[in-house]
Amino acid sequence: MNGKKKSKEPKTLLEDQQEIIQKIGDRIKELRISQGHTSSEKFAFENEIDRAQYGRYERGTDMRISTLVRVLRALNIDIETFFSEGFKDKK
Repeated sequence: MNGKKKSKEPKTLLEDQQEIIQKIGDRIKELRISQGHTSSEKFAFENEIDRAQYGRYERGTDMRISTLVRVLRALNIDIETFFSEGFKDKK
């Protein structure tokens, strides 16, 4: 190294989208666990959500807005509350 710090390259749109999708998955998982649902498969089954697909959502797979609304309904949480934590940029 020549002593100069490399400037951080700005994120691409795809990287930004992937980060947000991952945050959504992390938030869904956090809420499910905080409500006492220890098994993602059981939670999905009880709420008539495909178990394998639900697991992918928690791991950060893209989903439709209608699916997010369905998951939030199963968690008894409104969309405003869902996005109130963990989505602000940390600078």
